[in-house]
Amino acid sequence: MILEPAERNLLIEERRRRICDLLRERGRVTVEALATRFGTSQVTIRADLSALDSLGALTRTHGGALRRTEDMDQPLGVKQLQHHAEKVRIAVAAFALIREGETIILDSGTTTAEIARCIRLSDLNSINVITNALNIAALLVDVPSVRLIMPGGILRRESNSLSGHMAEAAMANLQADRLYLGADGLDPEIGVMTPHLPEAELNAQMIRISRQVVVVADSSKLMRRNISLIAKVEQIHMLITDRAAPAQAVEELRQRGVEVTLA
Repeated sequence: MILEPAERNLLIEERRRRICDLLRERGRVTVEALATRFGTSQVTIRADLSALDSLGALTRTHGGALRRTEDMDQPLGVKQLQHHAEKVRIAVAAFALIREGETIILDSGTTTAEIARCIRLSDLNSINVITNALNIAALLVDVPSVRLIMPGGILRRESNSLSGHMAEAAMANLQADRLYLGADGLDPEIGVMTPHLPEAELNAQMIRISRQVVVVADSSKLMRRNISLIAKVEQIHMLITDRAAPAQAVEELRQRGVEVTLA
């Protein structure tokens, strides 16, 4: 196997993302092939596979690993490794919509966390951010330009987020210019979906208090259905996704009045 220069000297997190990408493409990988590809020792690759296995990102086997059957409600640590480059581009496009003095809601999720990172590095002077996600709050807690607002609620560790009746009640007294809504599934005929009912109910409250609803979701989420409906297509103003999005899904969403941006 010829080693691409771009594959050398990767940071640990980036190398592990590449391993997950290879697994999605091929279904299985071997320690020997990965060590050759990334120019590392087999000991290093075994450590990578063990760490990813503990996160639930793959199934460890003798001499390699197998792609794990997809779980719609994966832990946040696994989701952070998936489609990272696409999520960063989506976040940059989403951040471009933000104006001084606005109040925005950042739903829990890995793509919305990337938006928070954009805000953290920006030169905005003043912005209000409402979020139910602890990881997003941690990214923004020391940013002087951000007035951070968090509802109460019950912690769900898989998504590092708060939800429940306390969170819904707190949200009811707020107003926002824009909601950035993550999605575990987006079907052009139905709408945005999630596997977790309490989060769906909180998201519905977020939609009710927001002037604009922007769904941020990489293309793997399109044409996917899940248990709990968050929002019908008619409630979505904009979708920001990546250029691998199925053309048919994009066209159907546009025909139904959703502005679609491909990042």
